[in-house]
Amino acid sequence: MTTPPSSPCAGAWELTSDPAEFARAAGSYLRSDRALHTVQLSVLAGLLAHEPRFAGTPRARFGVWRNGAGEVTGSLLWTPPYQLNVSPLDAAAAEQLVAALDGAEPRGVGGTAEATEAVARAWARRRPGVRVERRLAQRLYRLDRLTPPEPGPEGRARVAGAGDLELLTRWCRGFQLAVGEAPDEEHARALAEGRVSYGGFTLWEATDGTPLSLAGLQRRTAGSVRVGPVYTPEPLRGRGYAAAATAAVSRAALDDGADEVVLFTDLANPTSNALYQRLGYRPVRDFAVLRFTAAPA
Repeated sequence: MTTPPSSPCAGAWELTSDPAEFARAAGSYLRSDRALHTVQLSVLAGLLAHEPRFAGTPRARFGVWRNGAGEVTGSLLWTPPYQLNVSPLDAAAAEQLVAALDGAEPRGVGGTAEATEAVARAWARRRPGVRVERRLAQRLYRLDRLTPPEPGPEGRARVAGAGDLELLTRWCRGFQLAVGEAPDEEHARALAEGRVSYGGFTLWEATDGTPLSLAGLQRRTAGSVRVGPVYTPEPLRGRGYAAAATAAVSRAALDDGADEVVLFTDLANPTSNALYQRLGYRPVRDFAVLRFTAAPA
């Protein structure tokens, strides 16, 4: 890993484009709080497994922040064209991160609410032509004790297979629209293919086999699994299908050996936040995704 030139401070960033090198440097730190670092752990697992959705990301950047004692106390993961993802960072680490990425043009930053604000403030100071906008306010939840919906809707859970790829791709695009992202056919297809490769999508279907809702699971990493995405087509919402699908994948994760199950919610959607709490999920911390755009001339 390389250490970019920086002003004297009680710490420094070490950067690399090699996910395996990042795993060696940051692995223990990331595993020290699996819930808090769930995004970086799951993306890193996908990269190391060569999932289709990460094909063609040669400009990926990774980094660890070492304090004055040489300990890793922060981390960065960036797989363009997506936003930066940062661990909890203090103001000094955020300021030096912007300096270390001089010349880079990420579309935004995601992470804990405090860390994203710190990076955004530093970015705006060093890049006066950049405007920061909040794209998404999230809450991270951890499963306490699973409480399936009672009574649940009629139907059954089924792990999706290769024969479901067209439906999965279409619903992944629907999920992109639902969370305010631009529909991306290529990414949706790659996500579907990657998840099917390890049984990472489950459909809740009617007794006649009609698919009604979708819930996903990230790869288990260090004993932890993250649920998502969860998607129900708009005409089928409000009937308990998403709750049933989420309960099914949560149970599957536990049965497969996970000792921690987490998920993110959109704080702008009180329905989903209430749903997950009824299933037994409890709040951990607030997260955010901020977008960087060009300031008006």
